Parts: sequence; C-alpha cells; structure tokens
Amino acid sequence: MKEEEKYAKETGDRAKQAVRQIRSLTSKKKNEVLKSVSELLLSSKKEIISANEKDLAAGREKGLSESLMDRLLLDDKRIESLARSVNEIISLPDPIGEITRGLTLPNGMELITKRVALGVLLVIYESRPNVTIDVGSLSFKSGNVCILRGGSEAIHTNLVLAGIFREALRKSGITEDALLFIENTERSFIVPLLKLADKIDLVVPRGGEALIRFVTENSLIPVVKHDKGVCNLFIDESADFKTAVAITVNSKVQRPGVCNAVENLIIHRNFPEKKKFFQALIESGIRLLVDKHIKTFLPDLDLATEEDYASEFLDLRLSAISVDHMEQAIEFIEQYSSGHTEAIVSEDKSNIDLFLHSLDSAALLVNCSTRFHDGGEFGLGAEVGISTQKMHVRGPMGLVHLTTTTTHLYGDGNIRE
Repeated sequence: MKEEEKYAKETGDRAKQAVRQIRSLTSKKKNEVLKSVSELLLSSKKEIISANEKDLAAGREKGLSESLMDRLLLDDKRIESLARSVNEIISLPDPIGEITRGLTLPNGMELITKRVALGVLLVIYESRPNVTIDVGSLSFKSGNVCILRGGSEAIHTNLVLAGIFREALRKSGITEDALLFIENTERSFIVPLLKLADKIDLVVPRGGEALIRFVTENSLIPVVKHDKGVCNLFIDESADFKTAVAITVNSKVQRPGVCNAVENLIIHRNFPEKKKFFQALIESGIRLLVDKHIKTFLPDLDLATEEDYASEFLDLRLSAISVDHMEQAIEFIEQYSSGHTEAIVSEDKSNIDLFLHSLDSAALLVNCSTRFHDGGEFGLGAEVGISTQKMHVRGPMGLVHLTTTTTHLYGDGNIRE
C-alpha cells in the first residue's frame, strides 16, 4: 500500500471512530467546546499572527496576487471577527434531533422523522485560514466529524488554528479526532481520501476552478461544489443615482477578492448621468472594462472581451456592458453567470419582479450589495461555503445543511398485509 493510501485509510478510520462519540454529545457540551475555541482564539492572537506572517512572507515570495494575499491575512480584527463567528454559532439552535415530520398513521403506528448528522465531512480549501475555524465549528455543532485539507499557502496558520480547535476538544474530554487536519499539502494525498466512500459521507471543495474540477473528477463520494462567483449587478434606468453608485462600489471594492464580489456590471442605456456614474466608480479605484457604447463617452477605458465577461477577476477589475431593455440584461446574465449571485438596483416594481422571476441563481438581491450573499449575513453564523449547485444545498451552507434525516416508526406488533 502506498504512503498516501495508508495515510488516507488511517485518517478515515480515526474519523469514523470519532463519529461514535460526537453523535451522542448534548448541545450544552458542544457549545462548551465552541466557547473554549472562541476564548483560545483571542488568547492565542500572537501565535496566530506569527504563523500567519510566515504564510504572508511565503506568499509575497511566490508573487501571489493581492486578492490571494488578502484572503490569507489574519490580523487582530479578523481574529476577533472569527471568535465572534464562533459565538454566533453557539447561539444558533442545534439542528440535531429536530423533528421534521411527526404523525400517527391510519394503522395506528407512530412515525417520527428527525434530523441527524451526516457523519464525516471532508473539506478541501485554498487560501482562507478562517475556513479551518468556520467549518470546524459548524461541523462540530451539527454533530459531524470533519477532515480539513487546506492549501500550502496557509499551512502555518492552519496548523495553529487546527491545534487550537483540537486543544478545546481535549480540554473538554472529547476526542481530538472530531477535527482532523491533513498536514501534507501535496495533491497526491487528496486522491485516496476521495475514494473512501465507506468512511467519508460528503466532500466540499472550496477554491479555484482547477481544484473543484480535480475533486469532482476523482471523487467516489458525493460532492457539494462551491464554485466560482461570476456575480452580476444590473443598474435599471429607474435606479436612484446615489444608491446605484454606493451599491456598485461596495459590491466591488469592499473586498474584491471574495466570491460574492461583483464581476459584471450591466447598465440600462437610459440611466441618467451615466458618465458621472462611471467616473464615480473610477474614483473609487475600480478598473473598468467596457463595451463600445460606454467607450464612446469614456474613450480612455479598455474594451471588455467575451473572456472578461465570463471571468471571476477577484480584484478591482469590473466588466461593464450597456443594454437597451431588461430582457437584454437577463439574457446576458443567463449567458455569463456562474449561478452565484445576481442583483438589481431599481425603483420600478415591475422590473424588479421580472428580474426575480426570470433568473435562477443561488441568490437574487434587490437594492443591496452582492456582498450580503454570505452565511454570516444570512444569520447562519458562518458557512462551509456558498453552493452554486441545486441538489442538497444551494447558497450558504450552514448547520442544517450538514444534517440528513432518519425516521423512527413505532408499532405494536404490526405486520404488513
């Protein structure tokens, strides 16, 4: 047996063994562990930041993009935010045991369907070390064991964060294997894990197209894809000027290197003061790529290509196109969207309704920034990721999405005729 296969089997066995203890924990005990995680994050700031500085230095040496460097960064503010996120998860109701269906059948038998944990979750992710704590917390609260495999660019930070979570488990007398971290970052160590259909119940890849394609092509385990975010924002002719500027700037500039940042701007040709609108975007630091119509009144801007409209830039580039009517905007979104987030800025109710009824993405937003499509903002505490597929879960993946159901049937000697 190859080293990678042996390592995968041992990891899977440890995870499966841990499930037996985790599934019987009370909500109080699980929250006790998470409270310890939150406290340890705050008391370990120096250690986390020191490890993170090693990853940032290595990233600069490798020439990582500005957006990737931003994803890597964990400073005081972000660590505090991470601790708050854990506390928000503590405050959420435990989905385990929730009765989703209960009735007495015509034959007198009692049927109860309730939520139970999935079992073992494998999450493969890149760049963002906060995922280690977010996913660990959501997985543990929902009664699951998680196997985490982060990218090489965040290895030092992830090791410290995983260590903090495991310390919290140990302090509470719970097996540390409720959270397992794959320390070897070579891709060859992923493939054997993806074959463990008898030990791992669900795989979630978070990262670039290449990673997601690799996982889906090699996995024998069900996969929930958290694909790229080619998000679109439509500025209707009726949109309020100040609102349109504020939402567009926030959707792109507030944090450009994340999946819910806008990548395509669609604007109605009858929107007033278009030149002033685009100049406001440029002044905010946005680098516009435009169509021929927009270029007529802003000749210094570069033309957008078909490839640009289909791209997730994850930086301050923003592709823009002008349309004559709503149907054109809808057709453009249907052609180029990745099914993540679409937003409209409009004061026209009929156009808003048409937008909402015509499009089919994980989230459709009205008069607000695309940056709101997020597990924390949706009241989930955090997220495993944002799913762009339709089966099992769509949009932010939270506690309830890490569960399945079981049915208990109570009889009194009943037999089927």
